[in-house]
Amino acid sequence: MPVNVEIKARASDWPSQLKSGLALADRTERLVQKDTFFNCANGRLKLREQGGAGAYLVFYRRAGRKGPKTSSYNLVPDPRPKRTLKTLSAALGVKAKVVKKRLVCFSGRTRIHFDEVKNLGRFIELEVVLKPGEAAAAGRREAQKLMLALGIRKSDLLANAYADMLEQ
Repeated sequence: MPVNVEIKARASDWPSQLKSGLALADRTERLVQKDTFFNCANGRLKLREQGGAGAYLVFYRRAGRKGPKTSSYNLVPDPRPKRTLKTLSAALGVKAKVVKKRLVCFSGRTRIHFDEVKNLGRFIELEVVLKPGEAAAAGRREAQKLMLALGIRKSDLLANAYADMLEQ
């Protein structure tokens, strides 16, 4: 499975952080995403629908702690998301639904996400894509440099997924 080093943080100064993210970006992409999380005992399973940008079934495992952490994942393109949603909802049950507007700033091998999450607020995520066999320490160092460049403080870091925050 591919591996990222990731962080999630509450945006403490959205305008300034967004400006910094755009300055770091090689290119950008705007998305509206609807993620349906299903009950899953050994990781997280979600159906991500992105309007005209396609749909994916995503399975991932990630530690629930603050700061840079590894996430292993599989993405499967889904040409029939309505059927998948109906089938997995019946088989596993729905845990949560997350709707967000996302600006992705691609900076080298890192995806910087500026997320406006319905009913939660504004957040920043970093995903440093590791090469096969690459040590996670290199990704953590890169994430920490970007945190500094984006003005993300330790106190802004979050441990949980958006789905967990909506359940509380």
